[in-house]
Amino acid sequence: MIDFRSDTVTLPCKDMRRLMSNAMVGDDVYGDDPTVNELEQYSSVKHGFEASLFVSSGTQANLLAILAHCERGDEYICGQNAHNYKYEAGGAAVLGSVQPQPIENLPDGRICLDKVAAAIKPNDFHFARTKMLSLENTIGGKVLGLDYLKEARAFTKKYALKQHLDGARVYNAAIALGVDVKEISQYFDSMTVCLSKGLGAPVGSLLMGDREFIEKARRLRKMLGGGMRQAGILAAAGIYALKNNVDRLAEDHDNARYLAQRLNELPGFDSSSYDVQTNLVFLNVDESIDMQAFAEVMFSKGINLRPGYQGMRLVTHLGINKDKIDVFIETAKSYFKID
Repeated sequence: MIDFRSDTVTLPCKDMRRLMSNAMVGDDVYGDDPTVNELEQYSSVKHGFEASLFVSSGTQANLLAILAHCERGDEYICGQNAHNYKYEAGGAAVLGSVQPQPIENLPDGRICLDKVAAAIKPNDFHFARTKMLSLENTIGGKVLGLDYLKEARAFTKKYALKQHLDGARVYNAAIALGVDVKEISQYFDSMTVCLSKGLGAPVGSLLMGDREFIEKARRLRKMLGGGMRQAGILAAAGIYALKNNVDRLAEDHDNARYLAQRLNELPGFDSSSYDVQTNLVFLNVDESIDMQAFAEVMFSKGINLRPGYQGMRLVTHLGINKDKIDVFIETAKSYFKID
């Protein structure tokens, strides 16, 4: 199956599976799993934080960050399109009684800091207490530049706010910017990294921050049922991903641009209004096309895509190369009866 739905569909390679099968394990809740401990120590150093916590998902990592930075009755500010606001089932509000305050994202993914300043609540018991600004990089495949991150950091220090990064695809941002990931992480009090998207691990994310923050998050992880036992089997995949699958993300970016270019060969498909910066391709599809029928035929031909997600989105990853993109385009041309 050629799967364009998301980079979450990546499969572990043979070398990753071998490392997983040979991983030393223990009980992580007791702190006894040597491979989990290795992953957490390695990731702390690699990303420039004091401590790190291995968790089951990016959603859990973001939720732990919000709950560790904020208390009941507090709020965090984020983008209107932020994943931890829009796509994580309202967890902060439901489970933490923490109020999200969304601000409209600009076309390039940034949040206007003047609007953030206007949204910060005064010290008055009528209002929730503003505690944190959450940014996302990449967001909708767009990269937040270092100048903006530096400006946002100065802003949050001025207003005594914590600054968190949903870094699910932060390595895509780092590769696109041509910098080490620490050039991004230096501007944040906490950061998440998803291991199971473009990095290719089967399960897991990381949450990073100072030691006090991570110890609080570790307790909250247990409260949420996120304590894992012999999790070293999964942590081994994360170690492999961080050591072997970062630089290759550039291939996904190249393939995404190639895919976007070729999609314009199909009638009613237009990707020209979107700037492909990383591995996410968005496009407009003419209303006359029955996208559900198109997707069903493509699926019958071994091509999986998801119409109607944030418009039309296709994602490149380590399971997609240019040959598979060509197969998709030629199959689609056959559907539209194009020679």
